[in-house]
Amino acid sequence: MDNILEKYMLAGVDEKVYNLCESAWEKLQDSFSETDKISEYNQIKVLSAMKKNRISDAHLAGSTGYGYTDIGRDALEAVYADIFNTEDALVRAQITCGTHALTIALFGNLRPGDELLYVTGCPYDTLHDIIGIDDKKECPGSLREYGIYYSQVDLLKNGHFDYNKIKEKIKKNTKIVAIQRSKGYAVRPSLSVKEIGECIRFVKSIKSDVICMVDNCYGEFVEICEPTDVGADMCVGSLIKNPGGGIAPMGGYVAGTGKCVENAAFRLTTPALGKEVGASLNINSSFYQGIFMAPHITANALKGAMFAAKVYEELGFECIPKSDEERHDIIQSVLLGSPESVIAFCEGIQSAAPVDGHVAPVPGDMPGYDCDVIMAAGTFVSGSSIELSADAPIKPPYAVYFQGGLTWQHVKYGIMMSVQKLYEKKLIKL
Repeated sequence: MDNILEKYMLAGVDEKVYNLCESAWEKLQDSFSETDKISEYNQIKVLSAMKKNRISDAHLAGSTGYGYTDIGRDALEAVYADIFNTEDALVRAQITCGTHALTIALFGNLRPGDELLYVTGCPYDTLHDIIGIDDKKECPGSLREYGIYYSQVDLLKNGHFDYNKIKEKIKKNTKIVAIQRSKGYAVRPSLSVKEIGECIRFVKSIKSDVICMVDNCYGEFVEICEPTDVGADMCVGSLIKNPGGGIAPMGGYVAGTGKCVENAAFRLTTPALGKEVGASLNINSSFYQGIFMAPHITANALKGAMFAAKVYEELGFECIPKSDEERHDIIQSVLLGSPESVIAFCEGIQSAAPVDGHVAPVPGDMPGYDCDVIMAAGTFVSGSSIELSADAPIKPPYAVYFQGGLTWQHVKYGIMMSVQKLYEKKLIKL
């Protein structure tokens, strides 16, 4: 359209910024087409699961009190089990976040004397005190306090599993081997479902009864398979990320073997009651519509991540993954090299937001992190990272982590504004 440049300029985008971004977008059409094919495959998978479980208007209603005989909640968990190809699933509004979902999965399935082994290096920051990784720090209520041991194997420098070290580390009391699919705040590639499957098969060949758990946050519907399709006993995630489709206002899930899910449910509620209780109130409709929309929304986020990588590669920055590499989650990291550039990037994302677009994000202390963190997210659901957002720890190598976007057009504008802020502050040249 002839007047689109004029509209962008009125919205605060310099013509030079617009031209750079349009050039990047034109080079991505083949990648976008492939993303749409994956989205189409996953959309049919979700629809098939909903049809198989005969979802009707009655399932969209909620429950109160104890939540006994909540047919909508129970059918939703059957839908998730079919999507993830598992025996059972726990999908609840009472799961407050992805970290909480991981916590109930771990505490539900570990006992005193057991060992938790992370084979993707140190897990995401918010899990450190839950596990009790630092034995010099008091961590009340942690796995360590309950007599559960922790060990880890770092990934190789190329980002792949260190199979020799994994074999050395697996012991008689190793109960759970955990894999973090996404990079978190590490500067490494995220892991493919194929590579996760290879690791699981290797682990099971050493100790067949070990539970393999995958932190699947940010990875759902990015590929045509999920970790539970390749042998994971548990797959864990948040509903304000990919599977909530930008509609679920809260919640999390654990999908896996019947025993693993039952144990997680016992931890979430109480032993013996487990999945039988937990009122859904008026949330079922949002959860169903969210999972229905999830393949399409995830594809929009992926397109935005590719676009961000292409634009910032054109500006000379290192991007992980690169714009033409296969993707295994929705996160795009850009190594900006300075705190000023990280802050400017986040200011640009915030300025493009439909909510709180008039405010400026600033670095600050955040629970669970060892340094100041800046977060940009003008979202309809507070903290939702399937909506357009960016965050970064203010420490070397000064990488920003960008994810989400309910519509591709919004993501495009957000990246334009991130470049605009860098340009205005003379942190880049065009």
